[in-house]
Amino acid sequence: MSSTDRLRQITDAVREAGRIGVAELAGLTGASEMTIRRDLETLATQGVLERYRGGARSLLLRGEEPPFALRAQEGPEAKRRIAAEVAGLISDGESVVVDSGTTCLEVARVLAHRRVTVMPLSLHAVNALSGAPDVTLLVPGGRPRPGELALTGPLTTASLAALRFDTAVVGCCGLTATDGLTAYDLADAEVKRAAIASARRVIAVAGAAKLSRTALAFVAPATALHAVVTDGAAPEEETDALAAAGVTVRKV
Repeated sequence: MSSTDRLRQITDAVREAGRIGVAELAGLTGASEMTIRRDLETLATQGVLERYRGGARSLLLRGEEPPFALRAQEGPEAKRRIAAEVAGLISDGESVVVDSGTTCLEVARVLAHRRVTVMPLSLHAVNALSGAPDVTLLVPGGRPRPGELALTGPLTTASLAALRFDTAVVGCCGLTATDGLTAYDLADAEVKRAAIASARRVIAVAGAAKLSRTALAFVAPATALHAVVTDGAAPEEETDALAAAGVTVRKV
């Protein structure tokens, strides 16, 4: 098991149990107790949990999104493949709004080498696109969420309402054919809806783990999406259901 997979497993276990001991985590992951203690220190610095002697307690509520720093370490190769596939669907000269999130950040990094107009919806992506010689960069207003640096609020939605994009690249916390596109954060869901409304074409990007998951805040039905780009581990039952709903599904 990779360290990233182990950190995710520990995060999930602590969040589910509320509090859990080092020995139990060692048994769960197959790692040594010394390794588990180091992992707990890493997760404590990221704000995921709080250490106590012999174990840890969760600082995340059930249904709450893990911190950006932790998610950024997950599946980097799959995210890069997804980003490359999305870039191949976008032509030079297009105007594109790019959502917040770790996979959308990879999309922004690829688009930095293209002749496109881009409005990124996070400060992470703004930074990735700053200085790109061929990109026309549009920066929305809004309030950045701590850690995530996603832009939210009325200034962000007003910026989106003032423009019409060729393509919206939208991330998600959950996506199913039945429940549609969902997010953990209500303000984030509002921005995603505004991005979808401002674009002629909507491409959703989602790692395999997000398919078959439903988060708290509804964003849009699956039928609002023109395409979904996911990785090869995506559950076939869910990708088939999305395709049956008229969504083009690309697994990379």
